[in-house]
Amino acid sequence: MSSVNGKAIQRATPKVTQAFDPSQVRDDFPILKQVVNGKPLVYLDNAATSQKPQAVLDTLLRYYTTENANIHRGVHTLSALATEDYEGARAKVRRFLNAKEDREIVFVRGTTEGINLVASSYGRRFIGPGDEVIITAMEHHSNIVPWQMLCEEKGATLRVIPMNDDGELLMDEYDKLLSKRTKLVSVVYVSNSLGTINPVREIITKAHSVGAPVLLDGAQSTPHMAVDVQALDCDFYAFSGHKLYGPTGVGVLYGKAALLDAMPPYQGGGDMIKSVTFAKTIYNDLPYKFEAGTPNIAGGIGLGTAVDYVTGIGLERIAAHEDELLVYGTKRLAEIEGLRLIGTAKHKTGILSFTLKDIHPHDIGTVLDQEGIAIRTGHHCTQPVMERFGIPATARASLGMYNTKAEIDALVLGLDKALEVFS
Repeated sequence: MSSVNGKAIQRATPKVTQAFDPSQVRDDFPILKQVVNGKPLVYLDNAATSQKPQAVLDTLLRYYTTENANIHRGVHTLSALATEDYEGARAKVRRFLNAKEDREIVFVRGTTEGINLVASSYGRRFIGPGDEVIITAMEHHSNIVPWQMLCEEKGATLRVIPMNDDGELLMDEYDKLLSKRTKLVSVVYVSNSLGTINPVREIITKAHSVGAPVLLDGAQSTPHMAVDVQALDCDFYAFSGHKLYGPTGVGVLYGKAALLDAMPPYQGGGDMIKSVTFAKTIYNDLPYKFEAGTPNIAGGIGLGTAVDYVTGIGLERIAAHEDELLVYGTKRLAEIEGLRLIGTAKHKTGILSFTLKDIHPHDIGTVLDQEGIAIRTGHHCTQPVMERFGIPATARASLGMYNTKAEIDALVLGLDKALEVFS
């Protein structure tokens, strides 16, 4: 608790329950109470972005109404309060990921910027002609394009780990790709279009055996499972706040301190410096060296509250609930004639990507929207995945902790209606 002008300000805190109850969780999310096209909202687009609990909304309102100020350099009370909350959020993320030090947590705009930071800073300094970067066949475009740009600039080569028809990586092919030329491996922990949970510990161990650091795209893993960056021994880990029930426009890049120290700044500007003259600039310490300019202060503080909220419920309990929904959803969708699931890995999270006969996914999404059901349609920024499975796009229902079996039943009824409309 802090105070402004002697008035106590209560920090927003999430509800904590002893037993996981989806209906109680849903009560924390105001948007889920609304009606869309005359029907109760069924939100199944969590892989694109999650909804926000009241605790996060309260935090954003509290910041802007009681302590809105720039951070780090101000001597007045509001600046001190904002700085305290912002750096407190950094400490929460450090504990959430089990990083060694707060300075290993860099605030960025999201997973995409985190990956670009590593490609631009680490890549430009440590990757050169003849070197190789390894990614996988199931990457989001944000973990393909930055490496293509780097390889083109540096004369390096991009290598790709292929996958099988279930959407699982061919690890024997990965073994063949690794060599002394491998300078970095960047892989998605959980595929946003397939739901596949990749064997990242094995990937990291093998990469380290040839001296290559590993970056994990954690955009889809962070909201659905506990992550311990020290246990994984990954060198970099990036995730987005808005997929973790937090605000948009804020995310995190974790990096081992020794690597971050060796990397040049990503951008120049205020707060990333210790001293500036026209002759020379001395850069700031970690993590501020990578945080030029005024950050998304409210977003960072709101992300801290989202971490509190998810931690209070328990990621293990969230994962168990979502796994139960995934099993149920897979079974129900398999009952629909002409439906083809895309992504049937043995180890996966709550992603249900599918095609339905010859109905275009956009048409499926439009019919479902009329029933109040929100899903995602398209290539999901994974066009190479679509090419691998010989399709232009999929319809994708993605699960979150507030979803229920009744909502999956509603999805099935909606798909039945789509079949009727386009029969």
